[in-house]
Amino acid sequence: MTRSMPALDKPLYRISEAVELLPYSRSKVYQLISAGRIRTVKEGGTRLITAHAIAEYVALLEQEAGAA
Repeated sequence: MTRSMPALDKPLYRISEAVELLPYSRSKVYQLISAGRIRTVKEGGTRLITAHAIAEYVALLEQEAGAA
């Protein structure tokens, strides 16, 4: 059984919230951010992930799976 992705109902997510949406640990999400695979924005001292960036990352995974 695969886990379906919940609806992205907010425009911005904290890293901890993105971890709940994606099937990865906190450290893995930070690795993906460092590698440029998930884009972030910074507001003050807070690093945030946009809903669009999460959707782009999922689309990238689908594209890579289709190319394999």
